[in-house]
Amino acid sequence: MKLSAEIRAFQQRLGYEFSDPELLVRALTHGSVSSSTRPDNQRLEFLGDRVLGLVMATALLEADKKASEGQLAPRFNALVRKEACADVARQIDLGAVLKLGRSEMLSGGRRKQALLGDAMEAVIAAIYRDAGFEAARDVILALWGERIHKVEDDARDAKTSLQEWAQARGQKPPAYVEVKRTGPDHAPIFTIAARLQDGTEAQATAGSKRQAEQAAAKALLERLG
Repeated sequence: MKLSAEIRAFQQRLGYEFSDPELLVRALTHGSVSSSTRPDNQRLEFLGDRVLGLVMATALLEADKKASEGQLAPRFNALVRKEACADVARQIDLGAVLKLGRSEMLSGGRRKQALLGDAMEAVIAAIYRDAGFEAARDVILALWGERIHKVEDDARDAKTSLQEWAQARGQKPPAYVEVKRTGPDHAPIFTIAARLQDGTEAQATAGSKRQAEQAAAKALLERLG
C-alpha cells in the first residue's frame, strides 16, 4: 500500500514507520468517512487505550518506587485522559492526516479534542498490532516524555484545588458560570467563568463544559498565585 507524502511525513513525526501501512490508515479513519470496505478506528482506539494504560502504569511504578496507590492513581489519570492524548496528538500534528467526512471537516474536526485523543489511542494500537508491545511502549514513552516526570503538577484537579483554596479562607465554594456558548449544536464551544465569593474570576474556553470549568479554575489559581 502506497502512502501519501503527508502520511509518510506523519510517520517521521510519530517516530515509527509501519510495516503494514494499512494499520496506520485505519487508525486515522474516523467513523464519519468509514464504510463496509473502509473500517473506522474505533476498535483500535479501544485497544490503544489499554496499551497506553499498561505502559503508563508501569512507567509510574518505576519512576516512584515508594508511591502509594492513592498517589499513583491521579498521576495515571492525568497521563491517560483524553486531554493528554489530544495534547500529544497536537504535538505531532495528527489532525493534519485524519481522514474525516465532510461534515466533520467543516465543523473543525481536525482540532477537536475528542477526535484527536481517540485517534492517538488508535495509532498506539496500530503500532502494537504492527510490531508488538515493546515498539508501542517505546513510542509512547518518547512522545509523552517529560509529562511522565512532571505529572504531579498535572495530576491535581484544578476545581478541587480552587475549592480548597476558597474554604481555607472562609469563602463559599467557587461558582462556575457559562459566559458564552458558540458553534453549532453538534460541536459547541463553551466559555466559563470561575468566580469566587469576593468577585475575583477567570475565564476559559473549551469544547465541553467540564474542560472549560477545569481550565477556568486553573487560570484563577494561577491568578491568585
